[in-house]
Amino acid sequence: MIKIKINSKNVKKGDIFLAIKGINSDGHDYIEDAIKNGAEEIICEKGKYSVKTTKVRNTRKYLVRYLKDNYYDEIKDIKLIGITGTSGKTTTAFLTYELLKSFGENVAYIGTNGFYIKGFVKSIDNTTPDIYELYELLLFCKNENVKIVVMEISSHALKLKRLESLYFDISCFTNLSSEHMDFHKNMRNYFNSKKKLFKLLRNDKIAIINEGKYSKKLMRIKNKNILVKKSDITNIKYFINKTEFYFKSEKYIIPLVGYYNILNYLDALLIVNSLGYKIKDIKKIQVNAPIGRMEMIEYKNNVIFIDYAHKPDAVSKVLDLANEIKEEKIYVVIGCGGDRDKTKRPVMGKISTDLSDFVVFTNDNPRTEKAEDILSDIIRNLKNDNFKIIKDRKKAILYAMNLLSNKDILLILGKGHENYQIIGKTKKYFSDKEIVLSQINFDLKNVDIKKNI
Repeated sequence: MIKIKINSKNVKKGDIFLAIKGINSDGHDYIEDAIKNGAEEIICEKGKYSVKTTKVRNTRKYLVRYLKDNYYDEIKDIKLIGITGTSGKTTTAFLTYELLKSFGENVAYIGTNGFYIKGFVKSIDNTTPDIYELYELLLFCKNENVKIVVMEISSHALKLKRLESLYFDISCFTNLSSEHMDFHKNMRNYFNSKKKLFKLLRNDKIAIINEGKYSKKLMRIKNKNILVKKSDITNIKYFINKTEFYFKSEKYIIPLVGYYNILNYLDALLIVNSLGYKIKDIKKIQVNAPIGRMEMIEYKNNVIFIDYAHKPDAVSKVLDLANEIKEEKIYVVIGCGGDRDKTKRPVMGKISTDLSDFVVFTNDNPRTEKAEDILSDIIRNLKNDNFKIIKDRKKAILYAMNLLSNKDILLILGKGHENYQIIGKTKKYFSDKEIVLSQINFDLKNVDIKKNI
């Protein structure tokens, strides 16, 4: 749809190739590949080539200006909803998407779980794609007559200006806790990146903000701010498969578990309410958590939750919840990703062993790091000995499942919806959920065989 190409693999005869400098690669290194594939013009910052060459000072700025000048008018009428925060982005965005679909809205979702539109799902590489891919997705939405797009907005996207030339109708801030310190260096930088979303609002400028350490700073930005106060949430009762609570004296029952999911649900409710739907009508809609977010599977007389929690704050919240609803023991399978913030590893190790009965530490996505080094970081300085290391994630899950006795809880954390493991630079198919389900099916078959003997 977009005339200029920024990936040499996508270039066809007659195309224009724009060489963009990224964090890990430089488009200038692929110019010759683009020419071989048929590029008739190159836009770049340096070099001389065998086809028409246009040099500019900054190809990224050129791209943003080009997209805005040529395509923004086509997508400007789509309502954009941006949701940011350390945790809760995916659940809040997906609940918003599901609620709007239930009202018959032609709506799309862009985020960690992919690109959802009219029953079609496409995987994407980043929670918030770069501006070129965003324009491609939004132009596709326009062609499909989509009126609203719900987007997860990452701090990386805001810091790296992936959203330049796009403006939002509603923004939402879930929370902020230590994460991505390898990228942002400190919490001030991290917050300042998140804050940028609230300066990209247009039209009625509606901002929904969860009360917390950073909420006052966001409230100072001149938007129509809606604060979700902790004091407005009362009479909370947790169950294994639902949560009951009151919000501003009205009772709610949601098929989601945990305080953080109360906030996620209320954020989604207030977003949809801001779009003109009545709260009494929104409350009637049955919602479900997205794939891999406290996804519950019954196993014998136990419960297994698969969750994406891979940050200290998220792991702590999930374990706090498990302790609220547990009847017997809590078991955990968890690891940490390679080539990512190393400071959180011992923190996650301590949280896991402090708040559960037993932990199996295993691989997450080791990437180019040695699994032994990651696991060594996790268990460093642990005073508790209620853990075991099993590097192979499948074996770790099966081992933990075998520990379950009666009315126990097993939390399999870190990967959630992901259906792969990154080992070295290779992405291999792997699904926590499929491992669990295959073991359950195996057990059921064995029971049937024994019955027939």
